[in-house]
Amino acid sequence: MKVLMFGWEFPPHILGGLGTASYGITKGLSLQPDTEITFCLPRPTGDEDQSFMNIIGMSETPIVWRDVNYDEVKQWLGNKMSPETYFSLRDHIYADFSYCLTDRFGCIQFSGRYPDNLYDEINNYSIVAGVIARQQEFDIIHAHDWLTYPAGIHAKNVSGRPLVIHVHATDFDRSRGNVNPTVYNIEKDGMDHADCIMCVSELTRQTVINHYHQDPAKCIAMHNAVYPLSDEIRAIAESRKPFNERKTKVVTFLGRLTMQKGPEYFVEAAAQVLSRTRNIQFCMAGSGDMMEEMIELVARRGIADRFFFPGFMKGKQVYEVFRDSDVYVMPSVSEPFGISPLEAMQCGVPSIISKQSGCAEILDKCIKTDYWDINAMADAMYSICTNEALFNYLSVEGKNEVDQITWEKVGERIYNCYRNLLHI
Repeated sequence: MKVLMFGWEFPPHILGGLGTASYGITKGLSLQPDTEITFCLPRPTGDEDQSFMNIIGMSETPIVWRDVNYDEVKQWLGNKMSPETYFSLRDHIYADFSYCLTDRFGCIQFSGRYPDNLYDEINNYSIVAGVIARQQEFDIIHAHDWLTYPAGIHAKNVSGRPLVIHVHATDFDRSRGNVNPTVYNIEKDGMDHADCIMCVSELTRQTVINHYHQDPAKCIAMHNAVYPLSDEIRAIAESRKPFNERKTKVVTFLGRLTMQKGPEYFVEAAAQVLSRTRNIQFCMAGSGDMMEEMIELVARRGIADRFFFPGFMKGKQVYEVFRDSDVYVMPSVSEPFGISPLEAMQCGVPSIISKQSGCAEILDKCIKTDYWDINAMADAMYSICTNEALFNYLSVEGKNEVDQITWEKVGERIYNCYRNLLHI
């Protein structure tokens, strides 16, 4: 089975959970029988792991221009393109490229990030997807998150192959209900054209059904997972000091400092904990548009001496933060899934998560509170930091639970969904 996938992020260069999930899904899927994956990225850097799939850079894919003649293209491609292919490609370029950033070879250039002209990049990405869909052989299309839905639609229109879209989040999650109509329309258009909609949780599935008016029969909850720790990361996790040797306990928030993630609830709960004891420190790791606001809130609450803001963490830095933490907290207001608690629990860090998160559907060996219930959140923080038996129970049982939640199992479920769509 040949899969054409469209994504926006991929390790080691990630800006959020989308890249982590894309790696896990492709890795797990690659372990299924006779599966070949071609993964499209806006701008690969060359250090991505291609041991289990092929990566195509959209910024490296030539576009055939209407005003470029066949001899020029043939010379550039080293006589690899037939006249039939040239005219087929030329006649299927529909857009006016006058606004596109291109190099001298006719390739559209992408930032590989989330630039101010993001909508232009999404549109350009979908144009290149049409070219790739004519060049590649594949049985099914899989598009990750709203940025690539137009690409998936274009590839489906060109090839006639089934389209799977993977909803990692919706704008209802990102905006606390203040939905951007442009983003909503892109999301809904992708869902309307999809043959199957994979949602990272039942919470997200219900949002798709109720707010995007999709047929429940084509919406599937496909929970995320975690990949086994590498030897290097395991060594970092296992180097943590025992509970009774850690005189000052550390409670950690790690994620984007945005409305969706509820950082202000973490700060307010921390202030309550620090009214009982000063023997706990709080780490708010990450970056985002609420960073300055959170620093000011910490100062107003008079707890700045117990807070530190190390900034955005990536790679092994994340696991070094977990190693130095006694509690991990994810107080998200609306979290489609949330991989970070699984990563923390994998390292033996007891976790507190909001009931408004998708991962709460599959995790039991953690403490769950409503994101707005700062009293319950503060009680949980304080209890784990002061009760060694509770800490040890959540540490051991949490790790055991998460070790059973693997990307290989997710890949098997996705593979079976593909088979159902293809009637094989």
